[in-house]
Amino acid sequence: MRVWPIVVLAACHGSSSEGPPEASIAQCGGGDTIVTRKIAYACGSPFAPAAPGCMQGGLTLVTSPPNDGRMFVLEQQGRIRIITEDERVVGEPFLDLSADHGGPVVAGGELGLLGLAFHPQFATNHFFYVFYTTTGTGTPYSDVVVRFTANGDTADPASATPILAIPDKYSNHNGGMIEFGSDGLLYISTGDGGSANDPDANGQNTSALLAKILRIDVDTGSPYTVPPSNPFGNEVFVYGLRNAWRWSFDRANGDMWIGDVGQGEWEELDVLRAGQQLGANLGWNMYEAQACFHQPCSPANRVFPLDARNHSTGWNAIIGGQVYRGSCYPGMTGWYFYTDNGYGHMSKARLKDDGTLEIVDLPGDFPGSPSSIHEGSHGELYETDTAGNVFRVEARP
Repeated sequence: MRVWPIVVLAACHGSSSEGPPEASIAQCGGGDTIVTRKIAYACGSPFAPAAPGCMQGGLTLVTSPPNDGRMFVLEQQGRIRIITEDERVVGEPFLDLSADHGGPVVAGGELGLLGLAFHPQFATNHFFYVFYTTTGTGTPYSDVVVRFTANGDTADPASATPILAIPDKYSNHNGGMIEFGSDGLLYISTGDGGSANDPDANGQNTSALLAKILRIDVDTGSPYTVPPSNPFGNEVFVYGLRNAWRWSFDRANGDMWIGDVGQGEWEELDVLRAGQQLGANLGWNMYEAQACFHQPCSPANRVFPLDARNHSTGWNAIIGGQVYRGSCYPGMTGWYFYTDNGYGHMSKARLKDDGTLEIVDLPGDFPGSPSSIHEGSHGELYETDTAGNVFRVEARP
């Protein structure tokens, strides 16, 4: 995966805190044209103090606590920022784990603060979880999940409770998406460990924690327990992934939509219905998408992608997105929106009754170098890019 640079911009292009936002979340509409509207702007150096209303460095995710109108934005170098319900950026970070602030996050290239998930009972226990890369013990890096406790619009770094640490030899392919499922369990995507070609054969090794989607119970044990229904007696839930940088659950039915970044030829979108997820094998490094990559190749018990884009089309690092379940744009309901870091356009897809996808490549101008598409607690979709901008995905006449 060749994305997530720390991008330095020379000047601030604007600020959502400088005046009334263009539209609030209460102002909805409809139509057939999908557009993105910028709601927060990049400005300044990624290692300078953040100006109110401005984001800095590559942004990796926008997400929200359950039933909470605030949006939380991850800056790759280690800060979490808040955007209020009326789309204004809070000046002080919610949490700062950046190295320039004395924090543990190692950022640059594909390293950094990569994932954030709020506990389903966040409103009462105030727990949230982050995934970031840091220096390792015995290996250059470690991919870690840590729990923190929030206090209003801030969180104390001293509240850190380590949950999981996975040794990682290389700086690339770190996965990083974390989500709670409707079962209350925490799901964690990990890359194959990096370099190229999966040199340690993590993809097909169900004992390795890399190249997987993991599932753990953070409400029992210390710091967690492995759910007894996990298929291999360990944390592994889904295997055979190269780098599922972004994946998500459909909040309506529990389907899992996975954008798995490819090697030299293919980008793939995998869809696992709720009943197909346990122990699913997505094929890497035996397969890259549907193409045999490392012999011997056997299609038995493999889940092949429902959308695969060859690099000759301009796709080179898929950005998995989200199924729209908001209320503002009825025409978007049930469609999954996704993009690619290199290609930059946007596509939408939805599952048909026969298990195939209806896919539409959307016309229009969309942000270059996108890094994520994810929903807030209202179900509205937000896109980030590696330059430090946040956009809202909208439907207009």
